[in-house]
Amino acid sequence: MKPDIRWQTLLALVGLALVLMLLSYQVQSAALCTAVVPAAGGTFIEGIVGRPLSLNPLLSDPYPVDRQLSGLVFDGLVRTEADGTVAPALAESWVTSEDGLTLTFTLREGLTWHDGEPVTAQDVAFTYGLMQDEAFPGPAALRQLWQAVTIEVIDAQQIQFTLTQPYAPFITATARGILPAHLLGDVAAADLATTAFNRAPIGTGPFMVQPGQAWQNGDRLRLTPNPTYWREGTQLSDIEFRFFADDAALLAAFRAGEVHAADGLPAGLMPEVLATDGARLFTSLAPRYSALFFNLGETGAAAVRAKEVRQALAYGLDRIGLIDTVLNGQGVAFDGPFLPGTWAARPDLMTAYTYQPETATALLDTAGWVVGEGGRRAREGAPLALRVVALNEPEQRAVAEEVVRQWAALGIDAQLTLAADLAELQQLLGSRSFDAALLEIAPSADPDLYDFWSQEAIVRGQNYAAWNNRRASEALEAARQTLPQNERTVYYEAFLRQFDADLPALALYRHVTSYVLSDTVQQAEIGRLDEPRDRFATLPAWFLNFREISVSCP
Repeated sequence: MKPDIRWQTLLALVGLALVLMLLSYQVQSAALCTAVVPAAGGTFIEGIVGRPLSLNPLLSDPYPVDRQLSGLVFDGLVRTEADGTVAPALAESWVTSEDGLTLTFTLREGLTWHDGEPVTAQDVAFTYGLMQDEAFPGPAALRQLWQAVTIEVIDAQQIQFTLTQPYAPFITATARGILPAHLLGDVAAADLATTAFNRAPIGTGPFMVQPGQAWQNGDRLRLTPNPTYWREGTQLSDIEFRFFADDAALLAAFRAGEVHAADGLPAGLMPEVLATDGARLFTSLAPRYSALFFNLGETGAAAVRAKEVRQALAYGLDRIGLIDTVLNGQGVAFDGPFLPGTWAARPDLMTAYTYQPETATALLDTAGWVVGEGGRRAREGAPLALRVVALNEPEQRAVAEEVVRQWAALGIDAQLTLAADLAELQQLLGSRSFDAALLEIAPSADPDLYDFWSQEAIVRGQNYAAWNNRRASEALEAARQTLPQNERTVYYEAFLRQFDADLPALALYRHVTSYVLSDTVQQAEIGRLDEPRDRFATLPAWFLNFREISVSCP
């Protein structure tokens, strides 16, 4: 029987169709990829060395942990950017009078406290009024500043400050967090430091303390996102801060996976950090630096009061070598009292004290301090002996020890005294019981250095060098009373010339801030690290939880 060609053809066509369908499926399958997308939720855990005492922004200045955490819970009228410029926060705008004496701020519409109550200009007046009170328990400098300011509430959205004289840095003073009058209005200024509010505050910031979530025994603090915050929110459910006694304990917790991030680990631990699986290291230049203040007053060594000796001490320090060996490269050497990169800095006006041991030796010889028995320098039988003081903190201690070692190589008998805490260091500085003091300087967002280097600051400020230079003081005073930046620059140039001529202090290095983050935290890119508010600037994009989806392959 003759085969049925039609059925054979049909079966062939069906088979071909099945093959084509299978191939099409395979092609389509190969064109699909798995992607990870954020899923809301999860607790981000950060470790910090130290424990908070209070989250009150009016009392936080002396305590780094307090200052960092209160900055997440409270907003000020303005905020400062990395470059020192001022940006709106609770205030959407402000106007300065032509004479520079009156500033009028307008609050954003619809602002609320974490408990839902409206934020008004009365809260602002209440906050700054507390600092005007003679019984205010916070920094005396704040009270002195605000006592010279008249505060007037115009309406619920506007508040006006009137100064007795122009003061260019004043705008940065309004960055301090605002307190709620409806909760603290009955609290006397003298009782502000002891109120229970300080442990479980109500603020206006991007994060809030939930009832019952105040830190327990100083071990941890949990903050939740403010759902009504005026800026973008976050996908994280909350942030938990855990507090550790020292850097070693924090690093151990990070390596064990107990925390997602470790803040402020010192340069000496960087090799261990970099050896940790899954660790991402972020660094940025910090708005602070370490410097050596020379005691130019009567209690200082006669040798230090001679400029040639101070120059020898500067040329005799290998700052680059110090940064490389002691700090594992985590620092930047510079000259001058202003942070490099800020608008007031003029490196071209400053002498560059690069490491020149031959120059240092020649200056000491010329000054009559010659090498004698045992390799020690002396003049007329008196040894060149210096008292060096520093805080007994790991990094500062290591730096001070290296300074002493390098000066000893010049034949100088430098003896190091380590202050047990900030209170003891302050006592040594106040009594000027030193010849050279290693200090960490954190200038304000405004470049004003009046409280460091004016004649008045010798007694009432931080001019621990006792530098008594009338022209420098006049330039600083004029600069802080001049509003246009280009005009202030002229006065700062005059100040810098005097500073360079006298060398009352030597900048050693600008600090580098380190932040270690686990790779379990997704989509985290960090720029500025100074405070949690800074490093969390990109927090809305971070996520811990995720889900997988199929997408077309690129």
